[in-house]
Amino acid sequence: MQLFVEQLTNVDFSYLDARRGLVGETWWASAVLDGALDDQGMVCDFGIVKKTLRNWLDDELDHRLLVPVQSPALTLKHSADMIELSWRYDNGELLEMRAPRQAVALVDAGQIDADSVAHWCREQLRSHFPVNVEQLTLSFAAEDIDGAFYHYSHGLKKHNGNCQRIAHGHRSRIQIWLNDERSSALEQQWAERWADIYLGSEEDLISNDNNQLLFRYSAQQGEFELSLPESRNYMMNTDTTVEFIARHLADTIKQQHPTSQVKVRAFEGVNKGAIAKA
Repeated sequence: MQLFVEQLTNVDFSYLDARRGLVGETWWASAVLDGALDDQGMVCDFGIVKKTLRNWLDDELDHRLLVPVQSPALTLKHSADMIELSWRYDNGELLEMRAPRQAVALVDAGQIDADSVAHWCREQLRSHFPVNVEQLTLSFAAEDIDGAFYHYSHGLKKHNGNCQRIAHGHRSRIQIWLNDERSSALEQQWAERWADIYLGSEEDLISNDNNQLLFRYSAQQGEFELSLPESRNYMMNTDTTVEFIARHLADTIKQQHPTSQVKVRAFEGVNKGAIAKA
């Protein structure tokens, strides 16, 4: 017998890619459980399935940086408390990060994709279900977006939860109106401008040495530091909450179209975000 749960939850995270660099991503998680029926006539209670998977994904994947530990692009040092890594892009550029260990998921794979992460998660979850559950099949899929979207990473040092991690991210749609008319051209323009971008806050910038930016801040979870190429960054003079992102986009577009009324819906992952007008 098989039990399935589709789009059980979504996870927001970033990952390291040899070509694209630091990539913000959002995936829906779905699951299928194979097993014998118990004395209740169930493979597993849906409540247990949902709670177990959601809690584990929230704790171990969501708002983390996913690192493929088998990749030759990676140099890694870590302890129980801290992690230091460097990542060499295919074009020779370098990313370095120092952060609390809980900010990273060390995935036993050569690259990060939906299949490799699903396999790694299944291995970690083997002991979390009743003995009659013989197999867990976990799958991930990106949101089906009809229109423009971008992948961005950031860190929110003032956040009380896991958003304070300096390299987590989202795959997010963008919607823009000029005088109450949707502008697909502007949406696509910003999607291309923010493709695989890091949104950095000016107050967290420590240095710019030969076009290599260094960000550093202290948060409740500890000390965070990130160095990456300037070409992979977009600087903001505020924090990078979705509210500030929406306002920044609206104000910037207004400067380019001073006679138009501007409205922006900036998403943060799936089905949530902020609206700003200018």
